[in-house]
Amino acid sequence: MKKLLLFAVASIPAIVFAQDGKYNITGSINTTYTSPAKVYLEHAVNGKTVTDSVVVNGGKFQFEGTIGPNPQNAYLVLNKKGTGPNTHDYKSIYIEQGNIIVNSPDSLLSAKATGTKTNNDNERYDQVIKPINDDYDLLEAKKSVASKADKESEVYEKEYNKAEKAIELRENAINKKFIQDNPDSYVSLTVLQSFAYGADYAEIVPLYDNLTPAVKETSAGKKFAELLPRIQAVAIGATAPEFAEADTSGNIVNLSSFRGKYVLIDFWASWCGPCRHENPNVVKAYNHYKGQKFTIIGVSLDRPNAKDKWLNAIHKDGLTWTQVSDLKFWNSKTAGLYAVRAIPQNFLIDPNGKIIAKNLRGDDLEEKLEELFGKI
Repeated sequence: MKKLLLFAVASIPAIVFAQDGKYNITGSINTTYTSPAKVYLEHAVNGKTVTDSVVVNGGKFQFEGTIGPNPQNAYLVLNKKGTGPNTHDYKSIYIEQGNIIVNSPDSLLSAKATGTKTNNDNERYDQVIKPINDDYDLLEAKKSVASKADKESEVYEKEYNKAEKAIELRENAINKKFIQDNPDSYVSLTVLQSFAYGADYAEIVPLYDNLTPAVKETSAGKKFAELLPRIQAVAIGATAPEFAEADTSGNIVNLSSFRGKYVLIDFWASWCGPCRHENPNVVKAYNHYKGQKFTIIGVSLDRPNAKDKWLNAIHKDGLTWTQVSDLKFWNSKTAGLYAVRAIPQNFLIDPNGKIIAKNLRGDDLEEKLEELFGKI
């Protein structure tokens, strides 16, 4: 699954992180761009997205300001009409103390951001991960021109899932090596956050331990350290944490009431495109093995006041198993308990409540169930 990094921050001596400092972003994209063209700078401040903008003058633009003790992820968005940050021409950069230089011969999509350690490190990472992103793009391009009949065929779906899985395995290997080779870079922490989505605790903790103290002492480093015990609590072999959530009728469902069965705890949401794309695979596996000691509990991260959308998605996608949700979006209590920070995500537990597998997507779920129950 193609991943977008959340942010990348450099590891520099701790004393530099101890005080606020100035940043300056100088950009040059194309000399033909001028007013009303604008570049927008979007980044988070106290949990809210803040947007600034400047008019492009002869293809050049500049932002400056003060940054706190930790660098921040930000997006530069170019709109030739100056009507807002609503185009696909963007560049992810990292605001930090110093002079950040953004250059491109044509658009922000092909721009490079250099001049500070974080941005320099991130450009290096972009180069090593580029073949992976190119392969994902090629896979999607082939899918876009496939016929409807091909897309709906089981053979096509199996081949697509196999190709996607092969790319993902290569991606994970590249990410792991980058983290190991660059322990002093905040980009490694960012890559680790992405890597942790599909990895187990046993793979994650050595990579975190290898990071330098300066990286670990950043705010994001400390937050990731706080997350590690929850990741450990849902590691392979651990007892799945108990939870109780209301189902679609408001009745409380306890995980422990399913003891004696293999249970897939499936985190999803009606608004999640990849989840909805994955649902047919889950439905297929469920229909094949529901006669065995197997069932599913769907845990939705739908938004407050969006119960109707949740129920409609359940009906439309044919999700006939138990569904629960507290309708608290990313503040879902159960999602927090299972260290879920991206969806779709799932955990397979055995009749004794032990976690035996996770993140079974595509054919992986059916193959695992076939291993447990035999082919049906």
